[in-house]
Amino acid sequence: MEPTGNIESPRGKSERFVRQLTEHQNRLYGYVYSLLGDHARASDVVQETNLVLWRKIDEFDPEKPFVPWAFATARFQVLAHLRDQNRDRVLLDAELAESLSGQVSDQASQIDSVRQALRGCMQRLSEEHQQMLHSRYSTGKPIAEMATISGRSVSSIKVSLMRIRRQLSECIENRLATEADK
Repeated sequence: MEPTGNIESPRGKSERFVRQLTEHQNRLYGYVYSLLGDHARASDVVQETNLVLWRKIDEFDPEKPFVPWAFATARFQVLAHLRDQNRDRVLLDAELAESLSGQVSDQASQIDSVRQALRGCMQRLSEEHQQMLHSRYSTGKPIAEMATISGRSVSSIKVSLMRIRRQLSECIENRLATEADK
C-alpha cells in the first residue's frame, strides 16, 4: 500500500534514512576523526555511530537537516569511546573532545555553504574550463597527459588551471559575502 498525504511508509522513511547516512558517511568519518585523531579508532566509532543512528531511526525526521543530528549522535559516541578507553592512553580527554565537537560542527555547516557556492560558480564556467577541472581533479588525469591530449604545453595547462581556481575562489568569496549580507 502506497503512502497517502504526508504520511510516509516505514520503508520509505528507512530508504531516505539510508540515503542520507550513505551520502554523509565521509563527513561523519571526518568529524569523528577530527575528534579522535586516529583512523582505526575513528572507524570503530563511526561504525558504532551508524548502529546507534539505525536504532534511533524513529527519531529521524526527513524534513530536518541530517548532519547536525548525526554529528550529535557521533559526539556522544566519541565521548563514550573516550570514557570506555580511559584505562588506555587516550589522545584526548572528554572535555577537549566536547569543545572540539562544537567547532567541527560549526565548520561542517560552513562547508555546506562553500559547496553550494562552488556548485553555482562551477556552472558559470565555460564548458572547456569545467572539463579541464573534471579531468584534473575528478579523474586525476596527470597534467602532462592533459597537455598531450589538448596539444598544449604543460605550463599552459598549469597556468589555465591556476586561473580557473583563482576565478572559482573569487566567485565563492563573493557568493559567501553576498549570503552573509542577507
